[in-house]
Amino acid sequence: ITLNLKLSMKKQKFSESQILKALKEYESGKQVTDICRELGIHKATFYVWNKKYSGMEGQDIKRLKELEEENRRLKKIYAELAMDNAVLKDVLSKKF
Repeated sequence: ITLNLKLSMKKQKFSESQILKALKEYESGKQVTDICRELGIHKATFYVWNKKYSGMEGQDIKRLKELEEENRRLKKIYAELAMDNAVLKDVLSKKF
């Protein structure tokens, strides 16, 4: 008998202050494993935060997240417009 178990983990968003607090704890000597256990995150997530946000202040992180969200939204709009453009070109290129 084979059991297929799906563990669905809800992707939790962390605030700028939570990320900054975790990084400051690390800088003050707290172990990464302890920080990760408390936050319920994988070590890789912490190291991504460290690489991405190290040396930033709360406002810097907030602004970076806002810009990343805007960039994601603009890429989506561009993709939709490019697809519409391709469809229109295809329709116009056919002879009736």
